[in-house]
Amino acid sequence: MTGSKVDLLDELADLLSPFEQRGMDLSLKRMQTALVDLANPCADVPAVQVVGTNGKGSIACMIHSGLTAAGLRSGLTTSPHLTSWCERICVNQQQIELAQLRQRLKQLQSVAQHHNLTPFEQLITAALVHFEANSLDWLVLEAGLGGRLDATTAHPNRPLIAIGSIGMDHCEHLGHSLTAISSEKAAVISPGAHVISAPQHEAVTKVLETRSQDMGATLEWVKPLTDEWELGLSGHLQRRNGAVACAALRRMNALGSTITEEQIRRGLAQARWPGRLQTLHWNHHSVRVDGAHNPDAAQQLALERRCWSQSGQQQIWILGIQGHKQAPAMLQILLEPNDEAWIVPVPGHLSWTADQLSEICPTHAHQLRSASCVEDVLISQFKNDAGKPNPTPVVAGSLYLIGSLLAEGILNES
Repeated sequence: MTGSKVDLLDELADLLSPFEQRGMDLSLKRMQTALVDLANPCADVPAVQVVGTNGKGSIACMIHSGLTAAGLRSGLTTSPHLTSWCERICVNQQQIELAQLRQRLKQLQSVAQHHNLTPFEQLITAALVHFEANSLDWLVLEAGLGGRLDATTAHPNRPLIAIGSIGMDHCEHLGHSLTAISSEKAAVISPGAHVISAPQHEAVTKVLETRSQDMGATLEWVKPLTDEWELGLSGHLQRRNGAVACAALRRMNALGSTITEEQIRRGLAQARWPGRLQTLHWNHHSVRVDGAHNPDAAQQLALERRCWSQSGQQQIWILGIQGHKQAPAMLQILLEPNDEAWIVPVPGHLSWTADQLSEICPTHAHQLRSASCVEDVLISQFKNDAGKPNPTPVVAGSLYLIGSLLAEGILNES
């Protein structure tokens, strides 16, 4: 395969049109007919489908890690990615190679064009074709923003449904109430499926119970894992996600797999999921990052703050929030009286500005600052070691923002 990595990335961009050119176009029929044309790749491989508003990726990542620890071959699809499209398709912890992803997408171009597939649908189709070639025992499919019309729902063999926290996000596509949003996500529950969830809001609980009953599905409620469980992912919220992953792995034993408790524990301890409550570095200074991009995730982040910050201690926030997100509600949740929040743009995306937020949130206006980029804020905050912020600054508001910082080498793990 010839061509530099840059050439391959350029060609991949040509194969996957930017979101702005297509917009959101949810439909299940396109994927179903496209998969029929491809002889239904992996139709005989059981999948655990992971849906929800927050925590989907963490749950999927931990399940995949548990399957690998158990010596089972599994394929994982996730979204969005931080720095490379290849992150979205993994087999036993190994991302698909860039040249291989390009080849898969090129082979699928005629099918994609015939069925007018969206970029997300193209990637899920490419993932299933890639998985078919790797003879897998299980698939772990993280849904996109929805459920009922999500591309992953086109997979016909989904005996396990793992559900992350469901809250208010993507309201313009899923509905403007918890009941409406929950109904869209719960629609993935198929007849006879086994559904696993940690405690949810009352409105969400009611929808999940009703849908499960209607479908003859079993609904299992799990409590967050205790501190005696070692998790590879940081934060107390991951104990909730870990409990869902643990229950899913245990349930696989009733579906023909053999997974021991020791393998489950090892898998959850070895799981890694970048960009979620992760400590990175800028010029040898620590910077905490989190992909929180909606009020529910902001609430979790505010709770996690109590673990590193004393009451009344100032927190420096660096927030990049896309224009269609609920930024005012996030500010209300995150900002305490002594805090300072620098508002920065999310590269390549329409974003909230400090002026807009000051007008909508006048009580927080005196706490808001504007900067053209994250690095400008870090330079001002770390201009001398004596003035080193304590606690560590937090970059949040968008996974796309964190991804751009990693891709450009502004933040790194060492």
